[in-house]
Amino acid sequence: MIERFRSGRRTAARTVRALPQGQEREREEGERAARAGGMRPLPARGEPEFREEKPLSQTRLIWRRFRRHKLGMAGAGVVLFLFFLAAFAEFLGPYGPGAEHRRFSYAPPTPIRLFHEGKFVGPFVYGIQRTRDPVTFETIYTEDRTKIYPIKLFVRGDPYKLLGLFETNIHLFGTGEPPDSPGQVFLFGTDIWGRDLFTRTLIGGRISLLIGPASVLIALLLGSFFGGISGYFGRWVDMFLQRVLEVLQSFPTLPLLLALSAILPPNLPNWARVVGIVLIFGGIGWTGLARVLRGQFLALREVEFTLAARAMGASSLRIIFKHLLPNTMSYLIVSATLAIPGLIIAEATLSFLGLGIQEPLTSWGELLNDAQDTAVLRNYPWLIIPGIFIVVAVLAFNFMGDALRDAVDPHARR
Repeated sequence: MIERFRSGRRTAARTVRALPQGQEREREEGERAARAGGMRPLPARGEPEFREEKPLSQTRLIWRRFRRHKLGMAGAGVVLFLFFLAAFAEFLGPYGPGAEHRRFSYAPPTPIRLFHEGKFVGPFVYGIQRTRDPVTFETIYTEDRTKIYPIKLFVRGDPYKLLGLFETNIHLFGTGEPPDSPGQVFLFGTDIWGRDLFTRTLIGGRISLLIGPASVLIALLLGSFFGGISGYFGRWVDMFLQRVLEVLQSFPTLPLLLALSAILPPNLPNWARVVGIVLIFGGIGWTGLARVLRGQFLALREVEFTLAARAMGASSLRIIFKHLLPNTMSYLIVSATLAIPGLIIAEATLSFLGLGIQEPLTSWGELLNDAQDTAVLRNYPWLIIPGIFIVVAVLAFNFMGDALRDAVDPHARR
């Protein structure tokens, strides 16, 4: 046993002496310095070096936190998909927005078939056969299974302007049949005038998705300006602006929206009505934002960097918009994201009541205007499909806003 111990010591001594003398001295000095400073020893020559990661920027930290939020990522994906559908609505829809099929008024959604007489023939539709109930005299639509109409890709149809710039008549899919042919494809059915509800739903998303962000932008501008001035200057300026905000907030929102929308002349051009609704929403939605920003500015105006900028002779407007407002940007982004769903619902409410978007323009709320009568809704339940798009859009924006709020929280875990 003693001989084995002595043999092991002699082997270890020979191994140490076998190392190059310079490398051994380098290792000992590095370990001694590391122990003296309480640091990790430096790696010797030939060993992999330890590289310290660079600190992430605030933008990358926010993006990393946001990606970890599964519902937020799903909501952002749904929002982008809805914007894509709205942007290419005429191309994705088989018909033009005003194309009427008077023979197929209130036609139900057309089922897409793949098999005919037990054989796979690809996507197609049967012909639409219109009959009348001999007792109630109601129009009944059935399938004429004697002839099939294949669904083709990139078919020619009603002309339109792609993205409002390029004139074309190419649609993503369709049967290519004339309007009076029974071979039509109505994915969401038709309205009272025989217009394709699928195409009109996609086009209606433009107005519904545009009014929210545009109104929020106006509210952000007004709220940031008046809230920043009120919180930075304080004293009589703060007193005056806060009393004005309290007066504006005392008005009930829905009756005020109805009154302002009723003021718009009925013969306004389409673009002017949309702009008017955006101004109405933005003009009454900035007061709450201004109150919150006022409180944040009251706290930030006493911070060291604000006092330093004031001592260096910076003007008040420069301090507000260059130093204070960027420090509230995270709140502004989250507030804007969470405010858009409420504006989508507000626009749908006005259009549903006939005071918002009107023909020939369309929006999800205007499409729901046809479903006010319970008898119509009972007989033609597909008219409520645009309401499903409103629910999906509101939920997607809410999920994305919650994830963004957690991502910009400075106290959140990284």
